[in-house]
Formats: sequence, C-alpha cells, structure tokens
Amino acid sequence: MYWRKKKNKSGVVSIQVIDKSSGKYKVVKTIGSSAVEAEIIKLTQEAREFIDSYGGQQRLDFILGDDQRYFESIYENIQQVQLLGPEIILGKLFDEIGFNAIKDELFRHLVIARLIYPVSKLKTIDYLQKYKGITLHVNDIYRYMDQLHAHQMEQVQQINFNHTIRILGGKLTVVFYDVTTLYFEAPDEDDLRKTGFSKDGKHNEPQIVLGLLVSENGYPLDYAIFEGDKFEGHTMLPVIEAFKEKYKMQRIIVVADAGLMSNKNVTALLAQHYDFIIGARIKNESRHVQQQILALRLEDDESTEIKKDELLRIIVHYSESRAHKDAYNRNKGMERLKKLLNTGKLTKKHINNKGYNKYLRLEGEVSIVIDEEKFKDDSKWDGLKGYLTNTNLSKETVMDYYRQLWHIEKTFRITKTDLKVRPIYHYKRRRIEAHICIAFAACKLYKELERQLKLKKSGLSAEKALDILKTIFGLTIKLPQSKEKRLMLLDKTDEQKKLMALFL
Repeated sequence: MYWRKKKNKSGVVSIQVIDKSSGKYKVVKTIGSSAVEAEIIKLTQEAREFIDSYGGQQRLDFILGDDQRYFESIYENIQQVQLLGPEIILGKLFDEIGFNAIKDELFRHLVIARLIYPVSKLKTIDYLQKYKGITLHVNDIYRYMDQLHAHQMEQVQQINFNHTIRILGGKLTVVFYDVTTLYFEAPDEDDLRKTGFSKDGKHNEPQIVLGLLVSENGYPLDYAIFEGDKFEGHTMLPVIEAFKEKYKMQRIIVVADAGLMSNKNVTALLAQHYDFIIGARIKNESRHVQQQILALRLEDDESTEIKKDELLRIIVHYSESRAHKDAYNRNKGMERLKKLLNTGKLTKKHINNKGYNKYLRLEGEVSIVIDEEKFKDDSKWDGLKGYLTNTNLSKETVMDYYRQLWHIEKTFRITKTDLKVRPIYHYKRRRIEAHICIAFAACKLYKELERQLKLKKSGLSAEKALDILKTIFGLTIKLPQSKEKRLMLLDKTDEQKKLMALFL
C-alpha cells in the first residue's frame, strides 16, 4: 500500500492511497485535493498516517486470515491419522527379537495389538481399522491363525528361545516352571476344554491348563497346554522333557513350587538325573525330619540344612516377618471357621485337610468342633520355610533361585491381566493353540520392553511406557503443491519425547 499524487485536468492534485496486493491497482481512499503546495504537503502527511493506521489493521487481518487458510489447508490435506507409537518402539523390539522372520505382517499386527489393545479378534479388527488403517475381515484372522498353527508356531518358539539365550549370555543354567488355568466363555466341554480346579475361581467353566517355563529374570522359554482337568503335578515332567529334547539341553536345574511336587515327581526327577530345587512340605516330612526341624533355634533370617537321605537335603530358613504373617493368616482362618460353625453351615464333608478345615474334627456322633489344640500346635511352624534340593549349591544360592519363582508369577499376571489372554473365545484346538502362541510372543515382547527400559535406566515401568505409546499419533499429509505425502509424528510432550529418545 502506498500514496500517490494524481493531477487532474483542472490543475488540482489529488492525494490517493493505493493498494496493489491483489495484483490490480485499487484506490483505497482519496485523502483530498488542492492546487496549493503547502496544502498538498499536508495531504501527503495525512496519507502516510492513514497507511500506517490502516496498514497495521490490514497486516493483522492478513496474519489471522493466513493462519486460518493455513490450518484449513492442513486439514484438507490430511490423508490419514494413525497410532504410531506402538509400531515405532514395539515394532523395533519385535525386529530385534527376530520375530520379523515371520513374514506375515498380520502376525506382527496381532502381537503388538495384544499388548496395546488386548481384546477379542472381532474387536482387534476394529482397532486395526481405526488406529492403523488396516481393513480386515474376521475370516482373514482365522485363516491366518490356522496358518500360524500349521507352519509357524515352532518357528515363533525357536526365535523366542534363541533371543532369550542370547540375552542370557549364551548359557542357560536354571529353568523355573509353574502352571495356571485359562477359562472359556463357551460352556461346552470337549477333549481339551474341561472343567477342573480353576486358579481363576471359574470352577463351572471349561478351561485348559497352561504350563510355562521361564529363565532367570522371568524371560519366557517355552510353554505347553493340557486338558482342563489335568492335575498340575502331572504336567511338569512332560514339559521339561520336551523342552530338553527340543533344544538339546544338557544339565539344567529345575525350580518349582511345592504344589507341583509329589513323591512320584521327585522320584522321577531323580531317576532322570535332573538337578532340582522345590518347595519342601516340611509339615509332611517324616517324624524324624520334623523333629530335627522343630529342634532348630534359628534367629531372624538364619538358615541351615538337614540331610533327608543320601541324595536329598532340606534347607530350612526362618523369618520373623513370615512368622507374623503365618500367625495372622492362621488366626484369620480360625475366625472364619468359627463364623461358619456358628451359622451351622459346616457338615461332615468339611472334615478334610484342605486349608484351615484341618482344625475341624467330629465329636461324638454329629457334633463338629474346632480342634483348638491342633490350632495352637501349628504355631511352632510359624516363620519356617523349607527348600528341597539334590544340588550341591550353597543354601544361599538354593534360596535365591527359589525366590525367583515370583518372576513366573509375574509373567502369568502379565499374561492374564495385561494381555487379557482369558477368557478364550475360540473352541477349535488349533485356534486355541494359535491364540496362546500370539499371547506368548506378546509376553516376550513385553518382557523385552521391560528389560530394555531397565537397561537404559529410564525409571519407567513397562506398563507406563505402553500407556505413553498409546498417545503417540502421526499424520500423513499430502502437500498441496507437489502432492508429495509427508508423515508428521505428534510426539510433543516431554514424556513422549523422552521415551522416543530412549529407543531411537
């Protein structure tokens, strides 16, 4: 914008304000006309002032208008909005583990989705469509699960094993075994899905038994599924034998909870020359061994060992905090029994050794009473914990290995809670096995995320990192002039930037 002098035929000079921003000359305002030089100078000064005033407003209008046009242009040229955080980081870990050797992209999507949005396969389709722009039919997933079961499950397990051995420095010394149960929504039973003792309290629902082997620090090694009514104690040896044969393992130490051990299992482990550490049922030992244990006078956090026979020894540890917990739980159980006794709901069928029912006894023909003497006598075991082993390891190492069983408990918790592997909606065995395989791979990916976060000293838990990843989106924009497509990553918060910087 500028001002100009325009001579008229009459000899009068007009002072005009001109705008050429549109490419054409436009008279914005005629300030005035005069033939007197002094008057013309005054008019030109007014023109300058008008331009300064009007031009400032115009510049503001232009800026605001330009911003509006800019944002409208961006919006009109957005091609796609995607959730990118999971693929950027979990996809990177997925490749580092080696799962990218499974060439079907659907395996990748299903494994990562199980971590980010663990739902049914039908809802997974919605998730992939809304957040990844991937259009699938449920039959596409079912067909792939059949292919996974037929051709890729062993490869998934081998990739997992190879990576675990690699991060352990090439050596596997000890394996930890435990079982859990996974229930189904469908009420019908078959050869695999059967009702049994449910760790989820779903005793009326058909289920399967899942056996899991992990290494130190809880890295998954292998798994197997069994019929829902299978006694958990009968699952361990088949899983360990299959694992040892599959991966050509030599001597390994097996660690398991006392609940999985019977005299038959111990005998079998000894016969097959396994080294093992298991929780000892010290209250069920021979009278001679019990007397030795109760004769101990251990201080807080002290331990000792007792020779059970030529091959086995029992490590006994005492803890004051454990003693307080044992006493608390026993008293709580007694209170519960007394309440049930007062309601008259206890019958002869409750006279057994399950839990605190062991304190019940029959008196006369029909009366059920609480055996107070047995209750008091049990207090002598408070704080004592036993570990049965045939190894030559120090008692400290034996206890340390056994205490690592919490890792497998956490892995089960991850599988059930974070990955929501239950309930299972499939009913065909091959689909059930494929579903467990996908959850197993997702569990491996979770543990690798957890391992690397700890290695990088991030201070983040895997759960928190996953929550952050769910907030990192990206925009695909088509540039209006060149028509080139650009991807813009929306990682603007400090926690998003810090997490991305750890892995990229």
